[in-house]
Amino acid sequence: MFELHHAWASSASRRVRLFMAEKGIAYQSRLVRIGAFEHHTPEYLKLNPSGVIPALVHDGRPIAESGVICEYLDDLQPQPPLRPADPYERAQMRLWVKYADDFCLPNLIVHNWSQHLQPIAQKWSDEELDQRLSRIPTKQRREFWHRIARRPFTEQEKREALENLTKALDRMEQAMASAPWLTGATYSLADIAMVPFVRRIEELAPEALGASRRPLVAGWWDRIRARAAYAQARIGSFAEQAGQDEQP
Repeated sequence: MFELHHAWASSASRRVRLFMAEKGIAYQSRLVRIGAFEHHTPEYLKLNPSGVIPALVHDGRPIAESGVICEYLDDLQPQPPLRPADPYERAQMRLWVKYADDFCLPNLIVHNWSQHLQPIAQKWSDEELDQRLSRIPTKQRREFWHRIARRPFTEQEKREALENLTKALDRMEQAMASAPWLTGATYSLADIAMVPFVRRIEELAPEALGASRRPLVAGWWDRIRARAAYAQARIGSFAEQAGQDEQP
């Protein structure tokens, strides 16, 4: 039995949901309300000591980190394969996952948190803020929460973050110069890892996905959205899904 502790608008959660949809793996959905700090409760920290989402529980055993979860599932259920068989292409796949986590995610947080979590965090008193920060296990996330609560990202910072996100599209365009997918002829976790970021770019800067500017990425995005798993994973509007995440 699988339980997925996730949030609809979370980019990492979207990655795992899409991966599980491609695999045809059913799961019990356990929504985690980020604005209510449910991912920093003692109960959740037992599943993921880093206090981030998602977390997968398989037969009572927790697995954390979206990239690790996806590779675990591919080991567990090899068909259909979502990792390249070729060792070099598999290494490239892991570099794309790392790039999504290390470069794309921090830039996306500037927009997602400003839109969704900043209005919540700014209402906290200094005492409430200190209490909540004390429950966050990682320094980076404490800094992000303090930032949106007391020193919101500027419009210039948001523009720079969006410019960085669109640079990811250029990297994708270059990678697909001789193949339809990011690591070659085979659709893989590399493509899945980039889907949540391209989905948000589509909302924040739709012109960046124009076929006249980045035809290979535009074609890739059409192929992604045509896959049955994309609809099954429910990667919808960020604003709507962020609101759903906060409902009791």
